[in-house]
Amino acid sequence: MKIKPKVIVILGPTSSGKTEMSIKLAKQWNGVIISADSRQFYRGMNIATAKTTKEQQQGIPHYMIDIANPDQDFNLSLYQTTVYNLLHTINRWNWIRPRKVVPFIVGGTGLYIQAIVDGYQLPRVAPNLKLREISEKKSITALARELKKLDPKTTVDLKNKRRVVRAIEVLRSGGKLENKFVPPNFDFLQIGIRRPPDELNQSIHQKIQQMHKQGVVKEAKDLLAKGYDFGKPAFSALGYQHIRDYLKGKFSLAKALELMESDTKKFAKRQLTWFKRDKRIHWVSTLKEAEKLVADFLKR
Repeated sequence: MKIKPKVIVILGPTSSGKTEMSIKLAKQWNGVIISADSRQFYRGMNIATAKTTKEQQQGIPHYMIDIANPDQDFNLSLYQTTVYNLLHTINRWNWIRPRKVVPFIVGGTGLYIQAIVDGYQLPRVAPNLKLREISEKKSITALARELKKLDPKTTVDLKNKRRVVRAIEVLRSGGKLENKFVPPNFDFLQIGIRRPPDELNQSIHQKIQQMHKQGVVKEAKDLLAKGYDFGKPAFSALGYQHIRDYLKGKFSLAKALELMESDTKKFAKRQLTWFKRDKRIHWVSTLKEAEKLVADFLKR
């Protein structure tokens, strides 16, 4: 039987400690880290996305970070293709290396992780720019209602405007939103980080306060000064819309930070709801538990 190349996934909600754990594991097993955070792709968007700094990376190679400008649409299809190419390249390198490199996919964007682990086959429908422009002016409630008319049994996340618009785009073109999967030629271990709700909420609070100290307001100002449109998909990252509204005078900075924290906590709950559907995920609370899972997986 052909042995499949092994890939380890470290996932969990925002502020759960994925970065710290993945770097410690990668250092032990000669790993490289592939980001599965759909907002860390964009250059100049560092603080609000909690992008891993060079210092935090500790010399571990990181991929899928800073690969596009904020006005570019680096979508799920491009992500899937790029990551598969990267995994195949690492596997080819491993045939000639004395010590194999272990790829770690790390992040909290559930759909992007599933696209890699399960080989999700995406609808081949070209973007409808006119439809997207019109949709940007509509509320998420109106768009969700429109999608339900087109597909009453839709399983699309109705709180995610970008995905709702894409679903409408596919259905209007005559395409289908069927969940088709072609299992990739890799062996995956998925490890989820579990933290008590109170501890996670406190970590999120500290994260928002740290973003403020690091200069998230200045970062947003700089991006606006460069002429970037905050309606673009890149800026759906939590934080940018709140700071933009503060800069426009809609509410105070204290209120903006309060809303950032509240919305981040809600987002963490949605992430957990997504991940809990996948029974293949091994949930851990400590680094030691994760180390044992990785060691057993790589020996297998």
